[in-house]
Amino acid sequence: MPDPPGLSESARLVWGKTNRDRGFWLPLHRHLADSADVAGLLWDMWLPESVRRRIAAPLPGGADDGRRLVRWLAGIHDIGKATPAFAWQVKHLRQAMQDHGFVFDRQVEDKRLCAPHGPAGHLALIDWLAARHGWVRNQAEAYAVVVGGHHGVPPTDGDLKAIRDRPYLLGIDGLWPEVRDELLDWMSGYADVTGRLPVWREVALPQPVQVLLTGIVIVADWIASNDEIFPYGFQRENAPDRLAEAWDELDLPMPWQPVDVAGLDVSALFSRRFELPAGTHPYPVQAAVVEQARAMPLPGLLIVEAPMGEGKTEAALAAVEILARRSGAGGCFLALPTRATGDAMFSRVLTWLSRLPDADLGRGARDAALAHGKAMLNDEYSRLYRGVLPSAIALDEGGTQTAVHGWLAGRKRKLLSSFVVGTIDQLLFAALQARHVALRHLGLAGKVVVIDEAHAYDVYMSRYLDRALEWLGAHGVPVVILSATLPAARRADMMRAYDDGRLGHRQAGGTRRRYRASGTVAADDYQPLRDDRRYPLLSVSGVGRQPVAVGCAASGRSLDVRLEHADDDLAALADRLRADLADGGCVLIVRNTVARVLDTAAALREHLGPQIPVSVAHSRFMAADRAAKDKWLRDTFGPPSHLAKLGRIRPSCHVVVASQVAEQSLDIDFDLLVTDLAPVDLILQRLGRLHRHHRTDRPARLAHPRCLVTGADWAAEPPAPVTGSVRVYDRFALLRAAAVLLPYLDGESGLALPQDIASLVQDAYGSEPVGPSSWHDALAKAETQALKRTFAAGERAETFRIRPVKQPGVSLLSWLDANVGNTDTANGDERRSRAHVRDDAAEALEVLLLIRRGGELRTPSWLAEGGDVVVPTDFAPSKAVARAMLRCALPLPRALTANGGTERIIDELEARNAFPAWEKDPLLGGELILDLDERGQARLVDHVLTYDRHSGLRVEKADLRGD
Repeated sequence: MPDPPGLSESARLVWGKTNRDRGFWLPLHRHLADSADVAGLLWDMWLPESVRRRIAAPLPGGADDGRRLVRWLAGIHDIGKATPAFAWQVKHLRQAMQDHGFVFDRQVEDKRLCAPHGPAGHLALIDWLAARHGWVRNQAEAYAVVVGGHHGVPPTDGDLKAIRDRPYLLGIDGLWPEVRDELLDWMSGYADVTGRLPVWREVALPQPVQVLLTGIVIVADWIASNDEIFPYGFQRENAPDRLAEAWDELDLPMPWQPVDVAGLDVSALFSRRFELPAGTHPYPVQAAVVEQARAMPLPGLLIVEAPMGEGKTEAALAAVEILARRSGAGGCFLALPTRATGDAMFSRVLTWLSRLPDADLGRGARDAALAHGKAMLNDEYSRLYRGVLPSAIALDEGGTQTAVHGWLAGRKRKLLSSFVVGTIDQLLFAALQARHVALRHLGLAGKVVVIDEAHAYDVYMSRYLDRALEWLGAHGVPVVILSATLPAARRADMMRAYDDGRLGHRQAGGTRRRYRASGTVAADDYQPLRDDRRYPLLSVSGVGRQPVAVGCAASGRSLDVRLEHADDDLAALADRLRADLADGGCVLIVRNTVARVLDTAAALREHLGPQIPVSVAHSRFMAADRAAKDKWLRDTFGPPSHLAKLGRIRPSCHVVVASQVAEQSLDIDFDLLVTDLAPVDLILQRLGRLHRHHRTDRPARLAHPRCLVTGADWAAEPPAPVTGSVRVYDRFALLRAAAVLLPYLDGESGLALPQDIASLVQDAYGSEPVGPSSWHDALAKAETQALKRTFAAGERAETFRIRPVKQPGVSLLSWLDANVGNTDTANGDERRSRAHVRDDAAEALEVLLLIRRGGELRTPSWLAEGGDVVVPTDFAPSKAVARAMLRCALPLPRALTANGGTERIIDELEARNAFPAWEKDPLLGGELILDLDERGQARLVDHVLTYDRHSGLRVEKADLRGD
């Protein structure tokens, strides 16, 4: 591309990029032209149709205006570099500008950090639009904020005032304003927008469009700033094929274009996309989801409530294909509660992708990503990242490969991939005031979003989820929400939040609203969703604020479970199990805390002896052991068809004591269930592991599904949950659960699943009195305490949530004024951000377990890959050793991190194991090392920690008397 004509020597002298190591520099105008050209290709080749439509919608010229606006904003994003504050940084380039006549005030050196080039460009653009094109300054703000925020955070009023108060930093005399105006004039011609500026002056740019434009400009800037593909040096920067070569080298994937499946009936669609046993048909819920996806208004929200095992995931993926075709989305994002459930879903999505055709068969490899902090430890993701395609998922029916795109897999960019599976945190971060949050919005805006296990999020997380839903609605993103046990209040609240974005917030006083016991404020329009007790149930966006609820049949599978309460006595439990397992059988015991898991397992081993094996599963295993444990559970207690493929049979007798890790998203099947008292929706989730599959080998004593509910003093009135359960769950929710389950706890009255799910959940989370009248005073007191905690949680969440969507024309100025930093880096920022979107920062601290032996640090010997390897401390470990170390990540328990313990732990571990050579390592920078002795023990903040691969981590208060 030849050097652009029409620019003065002064304008050509302003520098934009420099490589100080090699002495090369790039003129500002060349970087601006590169960025504009990249933005044009992003619009033409990479952005999904849905994003292009959203940007073009408010512009009079439609898509043509949209492309011009994107190119223009990318082409002027660095205009703030044509200022003394920026140009001062490189001495020889500054001197050349001074020699040419540019004046630098003597105060610039000391004060230049007060004028970052983003906010400086924001002001420069407003001045130019007002002076040259007659724009009202407030109207120009919505366009200028894209320039001001292209480094990830829009300016605040304070940022702009700091520059206005120091005009010598902006350069308002001499060549500076002339050159800025010249560059802006030139780029307006280069992007062909000069004639459009008078028209755009009348456009009130919506905030969601401002966010998307900011995201696109950031991407264009990052690509154009890569000197490996856009090199510096006069000959290379003016090469005629500069853009084409760079784009070929980057090789961004084109967005997915779904085929039209309108002509396929549901059975044909499911048989092509999923492994259905011969002769089977989709469940009624699956058929209903497909029907609603084909007919619902867009943009829209579809909430699917159906029992465990009804194929909600497959239904959601079928809906993704249909909704993407209708909306122009170019991919999907699936949000899961945990890393473990995300890893399991990633495997399922890869299988689905292998059968998913593309309307354009010549579009190259399809890109996928796994988005969580330990994604590189997932073997399937790692193989795709390295370009090793497993044969089982290599090609779809159109011949398209699935792979991880190297550039999109980089920091902050994973959500820009077409098909993404991640933890719910990745979606909640879109509602967090964090740097580069606009990139998350850009990634989500071009997709269909699926949120699984929506019942699993507490009040605090739900506030972030609701704000994320509001912005998804504003971006026109189709959303599918899945749950087996969703309280009706949450159903309505999520629909209202989405509609607030889709339709705009109500004017004050427009609709009567009332306070509910759940702590939420409900609009009358959504009352029908709060009152509907059908199940399974689909709730769908309607015309305006009139959502539609659609009941549908269940699959016909039914389970009649006998419940009974049991004392919290481990010896009595052992006696009961010994009798129940006389003829064999597999038992799942779910405890609410890891301490109870370990204590229960130890007692049962002592009482039952070696004839009845006892295993544990909980969250306090290091990553590699946790993954192995999840695999062992599925491969040992999974579906008969899965075991048959492996050539295995289920154990004749076994007891598994687990925490909430066995509660959901694991397809495991047991003959008898024992559970601590928990919120009723979670007990129902646990019941989903009981007699889950048809088996012919169940012992006669356990042929009928039974569940013992323990973890409470049932002789008290009302029952008194154990202390650990009250720490984990709200006492009010536990008492409401006990109240609604009471009629079934006699061991005789059958609880029918799924028929009784809706009534139990809605009664437990409703506002009507439940339980015996003698319980009501205690319940009322617990409710008052719960409402206080709910209000406090909402107040805490509000501190760092992004602001609601405001009316068109209001700029994003100060949108992230409580900026919490980055959410996607290798050195701990994601961990801190996760603490912001979850109400328990105590669970956000992880350490890497290593063994100290003979003065050396070694990886644990039992690791399948990289075990018993010496870890160097005077230089950075190799990538292979670093990956092995990351597999040793272990979350620390609340007992250690609560009440200021996190800071003490960090200080203690950094003092013990500080290795400066690791600080800049992309994998290990910021990680904390917990060194165990050869017995697997360590002292930490007045506690003794003991770890082994079979039981996980045990924490006990240290006995300090001998110290």
